[in-house]
Amino acid sequence: MNALQTKSLTLSYGNTIIIDELNLNIPKGEITVLIGGNGCGKSTLLRSLARLLKPTSGAVLLEGEAIATLPTKEVAKKLAILPQSPTAPEGLTVLQLVKQGRYPYQTWLKQWSEEDERKVQFALEVTGMKEFAERPLDSLSGGQRQRAWIAMTLAQDTDIILLDEPTTYLDMTHQIEILDLLFELNEKEKRTIIMVLHDLNLACRYAHHIVAIRDKKIYAQGKPEEIITCQLVKDVFQMDCQVTYDPLFGTPLCIPYGKGRCILQQKEGVS
Repeated sequence: MNALQTKSLTLSYGNTIIIDELNLNIPKGEITVLIGGNGCGKSTLLRSLARLLKPTSGAVLLEGEAIATLPTKEVAKKLAILPQSPTAPEGLTVLQLVKQGRYPYQTWLKQWSEEDERKVQFALEVTGMKEFAERPLDSLSGGQRQRAWIAMTLAQDTDIILLDEPTTYLDMTHQIEILDLLFELNEKEKRTIIMVLHDLNLACRYAHHIVAIRDKKIYAQGKPEEIITCQLVKDVFQMDCQVTYDPLFGTPLCIPYGKGRCILQQKEGVS
């Protein structure tokens, strides 16, 4: 079963076509990662999947229905998106931010409820942000802020979560922290997660399904261990490399060619 689909989807900015006649199926209950070179249209495609960008032609289907025809609040109860580098008003606390995730469920007749409170507290707990609830967002570290934004998307209580480069600007520790959290959400909550990642090796580690974009179309898609090859990396990223296997996880590991210190011969000479 597919959580999201695109049918002959074409996206453009002005007269410039970014994505051309794209047919894509996003599997339900799995982690899908979009990869590709800078400017290939990954983030543009993600925005379109979230109904933030109107297609030039074609359609995005949410649970088999054209997402453009669905009421905004109905979409917001099924799908949440965390854009790249989100910003919040100065002084906003973590709790205030996370509560924003319950906006789709508020009406003039139904204000804040016990259900809303339960969802907010669950989101804070599962992301490890409960102890920071009263802290201003701008007083937190990069990893903590990102967890707070993810908590807001969790409070929205959708089956589908889209994230645009959620590890950008984070150090190695915080990158793994965020990706581990998303992996656990998928494992325990069976959330469908769709994200853009630049780190190909981390994409291979965490994704069940990878979609490689090149020349406005899908170059390849499938399980990382089935599609990630030296040829794919060369064609999609214009980079020569060796592809081996991660010694800890067994997933594909891309080692790029290039310049740098080479101590391999020195070690071989010592041995």
